[in-house]
Amino acid sequence: MITAIVFVRTEVDTVNDVAQAAAEIPGVSEVYSVTGELDLIALVRVPTLDDVAAAVTDGIARLDGVLATETHIAFRTHSRVDLEAAFSIGS
Repeated sequence: MITAIVFVRTEVDTVNDVAQAAAEIPGVSEVYSVTGELDLIALVRVPTLDDVAAAVTDGIARLDGVLATETHIAFRTHSRVDLEAAFSIGS
């Protein structure tokens, strides 16, 4: 499974509409509205790089109101939540 973190900049008055539309795109698991230079961060979780391209290039980037996207592919996941879940098996 590939996880991509997608930074999204939108037109000011389209943030909520873009977030809702992006959340409906296959492969997009979560969309966060955030503070700072970005407007949204979307998490894409898909089996292949072609699926990342479909979700980002053919999906998110083409939504009305999107000004720019920047995609980062995750190599590894480091999460306390995952570790706690693994150690609680059989408890």
